[in-house]
Amino acid sequence: MSSIPTLAEIQQAAALIQGSVLRTPFLPAPRLSKLTGADIWVKYENLQATSSFKERGAFVKLSSLSADERRHGVIAMSAGNHAQAVAFHAGRMGIPATIVMPEPAPFVKVAATRSFGATVILEGETLADCEPTVHRIIAETGAVLVHPYDDPLVIRGQGTIGLEVVEERPDLDVLIVPIGGGGLISGIAIAVKGLKPGVEMIGVETELYPSMYAALRGETPKIGGETLAEGIAVKNVGKLTLPIVKQYVDDVVLVPEAAIERAVALAREMGIKRALLLPVSAPFHCPLMAPAARAMEVALGEVEIAEPAVALYANVTAAPVSDPGIIARLLVEQVTGMVRWRESVLAMAADGVDHFVELGGKVLGGMVKRIVPEARVTSLISIDDVDALTREL
Repeated sequence: MSSIPTLAEIQQAAALIQGSVLRTPFLPAPRLSKLTGADIWVKYENLQATSSFKERGAFVKLSSLSADERRHGVIAMSAGNHAQAVAFHAGRMGIPATIVMPEPAPFVKVAATRSFGATVILEGETLADCEPTVHRIIAETGAVLVHPYDDPLVIRGQGTIGLEVVEERPDLDVLIVPIGGGGLISGIAIAVKGLKPGVEMIGVETELYPSMYAALRGETPKIGGETLAEGIAVKNVGKLTLPIVKQYVDDVVLVPEAAIERAVALAREMGIKRALLLPVSAPFHCPLMAPAARAMEVALGEVEIAEPAVALYANVTAAPVSDPGIIARLLVEQVTGMVRWRESVLAMAADGVDHFVELGGKVLGGMVKRIVPEARVTSLISIDDVDALTREL
């Protein structure tokens, strides 16, 4: 296995993840296009079962483990998204998982990680503070490290996004990708540049954590502070990802916190209504999910999915989902857990959600109506129903 993944290896990873990781929609964003004067498309990786692209790399890495390695278990360090991805797929594969997370990690992400069966250890303020604990546990248990970004197998998995983007929009001019440790942009850049060398690759970091920006310039970055972009608040870029970014990424830009806050406020202003999607079947298999997601995205804004059976469309998803003032995330492991589900629905109603939409049936919508009688409930049984709701909204 080479250190730097190749296009062919990323294509092999794409075949590997089929049926286990969602191929997410790549859709036009009419409001952003109108605002910017460009033809903007968005890759909705938040539709993954754990609401993040991290599932791709985690699945590829876990699938590579031998039987002996699986018995020893895996360990990861993460601020939340990678943690959930590793915990989710390790649980599906029967692999014991330990996740070390920074103490400031959003509570909702910590709770979700534990709900997938992983052992969670909170340590330090940043990912860098988690490393000593991770290495100690590896030495004691023989667990396999699933690094969030500095692993060729993880990078291969993340690169599958680039394949999907180019396949659906071969005329792409510019691709903008956020940077934390660099795993996502590394994989995508290898894939995209391998297929379409003329596409301009732009990486984006928060100004408070300019790790890659500084590393590319040989500078010592000034790092630290509270940021809305906590998922990319990474102090150290990868030894593997840095040379990949140097080779394949055209530019890395920094975004000040004030601009991120303005973007969140703008997203809030752009969203007028809220709706909750309740698929009767799992999101991966509901035939109405894709057209409904596209229709609702156009009408309402972006989308969040809570595994396994609930999707929330809110007036903003640009901020961390742990912020209860912006979006209340519905955490449901099984619809049969009605006590917890009832409390979640009530919490959503209290947060201002007044429109619940069920896909493929009328069962859960009826339950919502009993819990919140004043709420509006819409059932989408056919594509015509989706079209009708879109026209109304």
